[in-house]
Amino acid sequence: MIWLLLAALTAVFLTHTAPFPFLLERFAPADSIWRMPDTDPPRVYLTYDDGPNPAATPALLDALAEDGARATFFLIDDHLTAATAPIVRRMFEEGHAVALHAGTRALMLAAPEDLAAHLLGNASRIEELAGHRPCALFRPHAGWRSGTMYEGLAEIDHRLVGWSWGLWDWHWYRTPDGQEIARRLARGVDPGDIIVMHDGDHARQGAARDYTVEATRALVPALARRGYVFDVLCTTTAMPADEGPAAGMGTP
Repeated sequence: MIWLLLAALTAVFLTHTAPFPFLLERFAPADSIWRMPDTDPPRVYLTYDDGPNPAATPALLDALAEDGARATFFLIDDHLTAATAPIVRRMFEEGHAVALHAGTRALMLAAPEDLAAHLLGNASRIEELAGHRPCALFRPHAGWRSGTMYEGLAEIDHRLVGWSWGLWDWHWYRTPDGQEIARRLARGVDPGDIIVMHDGDHARQGAARDYTVEATRALVPALARRGYVFDVLCTTTAMPADEGPAAGMGTP
C-alpha cells in the first residue's frame, strides 16, 4: 500500500514539475511546445532563460553573432529596466526572438485571469522599453505548471514552452563547466530539439554566467558542422501599442 501511495504522490508531483510532457499534457492536452517538427535541413532551437543580464547577455549575443546563430530569449520582467532595455532591443535587432518567462513558481497558483493580465503587462513593458512586442510564448519557472496556468495562457492565445528531454544546462550539483555542457548537449541533440541554457538567474540579475557563453561558443560550431540550422521558436515585429495584445505575434 505504501508503494501505491508513493507512486501516486510522485505522479502528482511530476504532473506539475516534470521537465517534459506529463499528465497535464497527456490526459488534458494543452497547447504547449516541447520540441519542434523535423525539417530538412535539420533545425535546432537554442533558448536562454532568466535574462536580460548585463553581466552575461551582451557577451552571449556577441557569441551568437559570430556564428550567425539565432536564439529565443525568455525574459524575466523584474530584470527589464531602462538600463537593460538596450540589451533587449539588440536581441530584436539581431534577429532573435523574445518571449516571456516566470521569475517565480508561484504563478502556477495564480487564477487564470490574473496570470493573463500579468503576462500582458510584462509584454507591454518590453514593447515600451525595447520598441518591440514579444511573441506569444511563455516559459514557467523550472517547468512548474498547472491547469489554471494553461487556462490563463489560452485566454490570451499564448503557448507554454518547455524543452527537449535532457537538453538543459543543469550540471548535477557540480560547478558548471561550459565545455562539458556543450559536449553533453551536442551528444543528445536530434532535429527539432529545444535546448535551454541560462544567461541569467531568476533571483540575481547580475549572476555570473560565463559558462553559458563558453558552452554556446563550443556548441554552435559543433552542431553547425553536423548541418544544423539555428532557428527561433517564434517571430517578433515592431508593433504600435494600439493594435492589441495578439497583433504582430508570430506562430511557432
